[in-house]
Amino acid sequence: MNSSAAQVVRLLTVKGWTLAVAESLTGGLVAAEITAVPGASQAFRGSVTAYATELKQELLGVDATLLDRRGAVDPQVAAQMAAGVRKALGADWGIATTGVAGPEPQDGKPVGTVFVAVDGPFAGASEAVGGGKVTALRLNGDRAEIRMESVRSVLALLLEELASEQTGNERAQDTERNGGF
Repeated sequence: MNSSAAQVVRLLTVKGWTLAVAESLTGGLVAAEITAVPGASQAFRGSVTAYATELKQELLGVDATLLDRRGAVDPQVAAQMAAGVRKALGADWGIATTGVAGPEPQDGKPVGTVFVAVDGPFAGASEAVGGGKVTALRLNGDRAEIRMESVRSVLALLLEELASEQTGNERAQDTERNGGF
């Protein structure tokens, strides 16, 4: 079991938040890491493994023109996948992976090109607006190593966002306790 996955489940559960996952190159590995954590059902809504490009549009609402123009390995595609799975599965947070694990390049992108994304109720953004964050990765290694590092990276990105949300909320609570200063 991945300690990052355990931390994700713990933070989500403490806050009463839920998570949905959209995966392409990781093929279900992110969901497997999360569901390996005891108590994951308190926070995990589900996942969509949209390996085929057209499923990204049909199931996750990724813009068809974007997919036609740039292909599935693109930062905007990752962001739209995260937002789309969040909406489709009714979760507070959505995360996504898309990229090229190899052995051959895809959509003109070299092996090891990966984008991971998170979408959620970010501090300072209205609940309706949300807003996604994407990290571009250039990974080395074989197919298995690229896929596992993609899992680690998307969980780290989510942890970073969950920790900043917690810090922001703790700061707000401290400000309230200290008379608004």
